[in-house]
Amino acid sequence: MDFSDYSFYNGVTERGRLNMHEQVQEVLNKLRPFLLRDGGDVELVDVEDGIVRLRLMGACGNCPSSTITLKAGIERALAQEVPGIYEVEQVF
Repeated sequence: MDFSDYSFYNGVTERGRLNMHEQVQEVLNKLRPFLLRDGGDVELVDVEDGIVRLRLMGACGNCPSSTITLKAGIERALAQEVPGIYEVEQVF
């Protein structure tokens, strides 16, 4: 999964008013087109104590590269965009 075209959101005013769950969902919505392009998707299950729990769906759910997608793509984007996020876990 190549997220190299992803341009990080730089808006400050709206971002400051969103809670962590909403901020995570906003970033996932921006990443979703990359996942859909490869036949997959992602569902936000929970955000607690800096840990985001996600369910990878479609082609992403059983893809051999799902761990790389989760850690190198999604986790990195969330950690950079949402203060307090330090880990992403996949749930099944």
